[in-house]
Amino acid sequence: QVHLAESGGGLVQAGGSLRLSCEVSSGSIFSRATMGWYRQAPGNQRDLVATITRGNYTNYADSVKGRFTISRDNAKNTAYLQMNSLKPEDTAVYYCNVRIVGLQSWGQGTQVTVSS
Repeated sequence: QVHLAESGGGLVQAGGSLRLSCEVSSGSIFSRATMGWYRQAPGNQRDLVATITRGNYTNYADSVKGRFTISRDNAKNTAYLQMNSLKPEDTAVYYCNVRIVGLQSWGQGTQVTVSS
C-alpha cells in the first residue's frame, strides 16, 4: 500500500502560477515509479496532464506544453507540477498518480481554480 499526499492547489488569477506537490509514502516505490498528474473538471473525464518516468523522461498534454513543467525529487519522494500562465480552462481537480508494474495509486486531489 502506498499513500500520496498532494498540496499546492488554490485560487489564482489568469496568467498566474501555482506549484503542486505530491509526496509518496514509500521511497522504494517512488524511485521506480512513473509519476503523473491528471485533472478532472466538473462533468468531464479525468485527463492526463503530464508524466515523468524514473529516468526523467517527460510527456505533456498538448494543452499545457510550454506552460507546465513536471519534475521529481527522489531524495524527497516528491513529484511537482509547476503551472505557469494559467488559464480559466485549467480549472479542475488535479490528481497525482504513481505507477509501477503491478501497482497504481491516486492522491485525494487538489482543487485549482483560475479566475478570469
